[in-house]
Amino acid sequence: MGHTLSRTAAEPVSERDAAWFEELAATVERGRTGLLARQQPDGHWIGELEGDTILESEFVLLLAFLGKLDDPRIKLAANYLLKHQQHGGGWANYTDGPAEISVSVKAYLALKIAGHSADEPHMRRAADVIRSLGGAEATNSFTRFYLALLGQLPYSACASVPAEIILLPRWFYFNVYAMSAWSRTIFVPLSVVDAYKPVTHLPEAMSVRELFLSPPETPRWPAKPTKAWFSWTNFFLGVDWCFKTLERWGLTPLRRRAVRKAVNWMRERYADSDGVGAIFPPMVYNVIVLKCLGVPDDDAEMKWAMKQLEDLCIYEGDTLRLQPCVSPVWDTALSLIGTADAGHSGRSPECESAVRWLLDKEVRRAGDWSKTVRDVEPGGWFFEYRNGFYPDTDDTSMVLIALARSGHSMREACAGPVHRAVNWLLAMQNRDGGWAAFDKDIDKQILERVPFADHNAMLDPSCPDITARVLEALSHYGFRVGQPPVDAAVRFILSHQEDSGAWFGRWGVNYIYGTWQVLVGLHAVGFDMTAPVVRRAVRWLKEAQNADGGWGESCASYDDPTTAGRGTSTASQTAWAVLGLLAAGEADSAEVRAGAEFLVGTQRADGGWTEEPFTGTGFPRVFYLKYHMYPVYFPLMALARYREAVKPQPSAVGAPIVRVDSGHAPGGPKGSYRHTLAES
Repeated sequence: MGHTLSRTAAEPVSERDAAWFEELAATVERGRTGLLARQQPDGHWIGELEGDTILESEFVLLLAFLGKLDDPRIKLAANYLLKHQQHGGGWANYTDGPAEISVSVKAYLALKIAGHSADEPHMRRAADVIRSLGGAEATNSFTRFYLALLGQLPYSACASVPAEIILLPRWFYFNVYAMSAWSRTIFVPLSVVDAYKPVTHLPEAMSVRELFLSPPETPRWPAKPTKAWFSWTNFFLGVDWCFKTLERWGLTPLRRRAVRKAVNWMRERYADSDGVGAIFPPMVYNVIVLKCLGVPDDDAEMKWAMKQLEDLCIYEGDTLRLQPCVSPVWDTALSLIGTADAGHSGRSPECESAVRWLLDKEVRRAGDWSKTVRDVEPGGWFFEYRNGFYPDTDDTSMVLIALARSGHSMREACAGPVHRAVNWLLAMQNRDGGWAAFDKDIDKQILERVPFADHNAMLDPSCPDITARVLEALSHYGFRVGQPPVDAAVRFILSHQEDSGAWFGRWGVNYIYGTWQVLVGLHAVGFDMTAPVVRRAVRWLKEAQNADGGWGESCASYDDPTTAGRGTSTASQTAWAVLGLLAAGEADSAEVRAGAEFLVGTQRADGGWTEEPFTGTGFPRVFYLKYHMYPVYFPLMALARYREAVKPQPSAVGAPIVRVDSGHAPGGPKGSYRHTLAES
């Protein structure tokens, strides 16, 4: 497990330690050089964002719905699907995961559309797996809609998505702004699709009837009822039945008005956006809506909508894969932090151009968030190239950290964006003290019981990882324990610690991710890192370390928390654990040394690290991500900060730091703050 590197500044450095420091420094330099080599000419960084095969499958299904069965992209996407079929026959939603029913059904149908016969061995294996998992009738609501679009399942088996909901006022308990931003951007266009109920009938050879345990036309609920006589699930199934009955009788007098408003809502969000919501699912439904409205293929609007999907395509050899969205703001902020940690000057041309690029992406319009958060000037950052309606607290925090760590936050060009972003973050704090991703106080648990909500993402509640990251960002601008917003956030975080000592990670896999970010956030605002809650977390991280010195955790921990912190060592998760332990004052521990040795020993010649498992999270238990830049900047950060913590020098010269006086107006975060400069 490595050796403890414990010494004081006055102690001599042994030859062994000197060699280690030299190797460590060389690794950091390779990482810095490699990261800079990946920078785009205009200053930003972007790595591939990989999801599971539902993206390729759904793209094929969309092309089939549009009547483009001869589109050459279908064959290319099918080749990619074949490369990712498991030996057992199914498809998983993360590396080495079990076969997942919805992922597998969509892949099977896509291969059928591409010309693969049900009699081929790989298709027989796939069908056997699907039937063993409950058949095509066991798929989730989104998959059922695709099956209905292509005539494989009646719409009666799909969850109702009533367009009339968009007419409900904000004060009504259930309205479009009571659901998460990503669900909202899917719900609105999908409600139009549900109103039209379009069908493109496939040739008989492309049918997937063989995947159903009972005939597709068999009457069935859109979700599985509970055994209890009354439950909210059963209540909403009853509401669903009522909606369908009213539709059959033609008793939907507000439907036309609702559809018109939904279409207008969707089109309004074309502005400052790379597609509705700038993510794959609503982009697809946008195209389907335009088809329902009769928009021709050669119309400028349809061409624009299709281009947003094409921009997500990656062609490689004889395959085609798609990204769920792109991550340039996120990757650029983290890369800027990584270069700063590695000692790259914030005044260098590379950092200057990255900062200019980030400042150009600042949000300056009111988005959906402004429906619940008022009296604050728009600010912050989003995830993609353009997504003006949907800035998020995570990217905003990361950009604020990047500006501070690279020494740019005090510069005149950054003053306005920083001021607006900090005030926007403070205004987005939830009533429970935490922060969510896109909205404020979207936490009505009952809505998770509606049949449409089986994607496990109907709400956007506070989570420890984002709350801690916001604290880390605010710490660079003068916020510390003892100030109301910070204290409320700390209380939220402490109340969500697991019995094991870890914290759940909503946006990264999983408990390693959450525990890392919480430890860093608490340390940043001056929390007592000798407190028992911190020591429990430190103990958990140390006990989770693998024999090779690294850390790893599988996406399986979302389904089975007893597997928390267990998995093949990865570069990004090892970096998170090391960063968390460093924040907790464990720089001289054997575990941190071993983690650093693991990273040093596994670095590639180009300065990056190889990482196969998915370590990013989209929707827990449903959709996971592999950020191809994670094993580049996170290990660099960890090793650079470790080197700084243990380097053999008597002292460090203090550098100017930015402090922000938290002089809020009484009553909360609507006030502003003032910049001051202090010498540490």
